Amino acid sequence: MIVFRFEGRPITAEEGQSIGAALHAAGIRSWRTTRFGGRPRGLFCAIGACFDCLLTVNGAPDQRACQTVARAGDEVSG
Repeated sequence: MIVFRFEGRPITAEEGQSIGAALHAAGIRSWRTTRFGGRPRGLFCAIGACFDCLLTVNGAPDQRACQTVARAGDEVSG
């Protein structure tokens, strides 16, 4: 098991697990909202075809949570 931080909160993940899967397992279902309407977004397709799950990982914006493997010490924000 590894630990990364999502908006300051420690999240435990299995080694090799995507950030999106780890957030979902931790009960976090959305982490951003749409520009128009403010609707919540999180995992949708979970295969990298859409852009609903975008996050900032270690300062790099627009990372797909469903495709980005969680690493110990990662700093993640919505």
